[in-house]
Amino acid sequence: MNSQQQSIEGTQTAFAAPSWRKEPEIESTRQDFLRQCLAIVPDVQQNIYPFKSIKLTRADIEWLLINYEQGRGPIDWSDPTQRERQGLDLRGADLRRVNLRGLPLACLRGGLTQKEWIAATLEQREQAAIHLEQADLSEAHLEGAILRGAFLQHASLRYTYMQKATLFQAHLEQAYLRRAHLEGANMMYAHMEGAYLRKACLTGADLRNAHFDSATALEKVTLYDKQWGCVLLADIHWNDCSLSLINWKRMVPLGDEAQVRALSIREDSKKSVKEKQRHMDRYHGAARANRQLANAMRSQGMSEEAVPFAYRGLVLQRAILWLYLIWGTDIFFENEGEHTGFHRRLHALWGRIHAGASYLFSWFLDILAGYGYKPERSLGIYLFTVIAFAGSYHFTGGLSWNEALIFSITSFHGRGFLPGTYSLANPETALAAYEGIIGLFIEVSFVATFTQRFFGR
Repeated sequence: MNSQQQSIEGTQTAFAAPSWRKEPEIESTRQDFLRQCLAIVPDVQQNIYPFKSIKLTRADIEWLLINYEQGRGPIDWSDPTQRERQGLDLRGADLRRVNLRGLPLACLRGGLTQKEWIAATLEQREQAAIHLEQADLSEAHLEGAILRGAFLQHASLRYTYMQKATLFQAHLEQAYLRRAHLEGANMMYAHMEGAYLRKACLTGADLRNAHFDSATALEKVTLYDKQWGCVLLADIHWNDCSLSLINWKRMVPLGDEAQVRALSIREDSKKSVKEKQRHMDRYHGAARANRQLANAMRSQGMSEEAVPFAYRGLVLQRAILWLYLIWGTDIFFENEGEHTGFHRRLHALWGRIHAGASYLFSWFLDILAGYGYKPERSLGIYLFTVIAFAGSYHFTGGLSWNEALIFSITSFHGRGFLPGTYSLANPETALAAYEGIIGLFIEVSFVATFTQRFFGR
């Protein structure tokens, strides 16, 4: 009797319910209904999905997970070999206000894939989106979940694991995302108005074109780490979202720039015209991301914090000019029929000349004053110029070092005016003239630096 009891207890231990299972098993009639739903073949064109418009409970989800794929069970994201599995298909399901806390929902299908999304109409996209409004998904595992266009308004996503999840155009208005893990998530065009993101981890996430507002809380969010890199921020609709609560010091370069720089290293230089254009678009996006962030910071009185991003935007703009210079013909004329023969060659040549001149001038402004954001460079060049010419006057004109230094300063600011009796044939006269021209450029850069630095012009 004791051995039989031990055998029963051992069997119960072997088949113990997982820790996330909280509800009693659903009735057999409900199980049969769910099996019938699972037998439905999805059809995006006809808006047909296994659980479309069906109100599900936590007990239903637990039963579906336990019996998923003939009892194989839910996807374990910590096992890389399982990440290629397709998760539970809940497209169009109604899970409003349902407690889904702690459930293993990795790779959940709660919206269309990218390929399906592109081919679908607006109605088809909306019909496929899962409804999770006001649902409790705290501490749930949604890694790799497809939630494109999903409805998550007012949902609780506290400590939720959403690494690599697809939240493209997802509705997260007023969602509670405290300490949520969104590393590497695709959140392009997501609606985050009023979302609470305090201490959320967004490293490596794609937030391009996302929508924020003044009620969006970004206090102490993590936007960069070594493993995932920096968040992508191009074309975000900040809408007066407070940026002062974020530590921006570690955010240079932004993820947009890091991404395009990495692609520049990896990709083959022999690209097609379309590949070159895509690469150019990435550079434009990275430059825009820096400029937009800098402008948003300035509008909130964060002028000092904006400086690194404004500077990086101009550096990236110079890189774009370089690409125009080396890829001129292909970039300026994607359509070969636009210009032919002589006119095509002439326009291509002019385009390269213009790009080359702009690149050199941009490079010169960077060296001279860091586009107005690095005034110490102008000061260094000023001192170097005065001392270098003073050395020339000392060795060629026989002046003492004290006299040569005074002579150099006078020539620099006097536009070549020479004190004393020097004829035009003297080498010092030519040197003074050259120094006066250089001095003019340096002083103009000083004015530009002062205006840019202190007046934000």
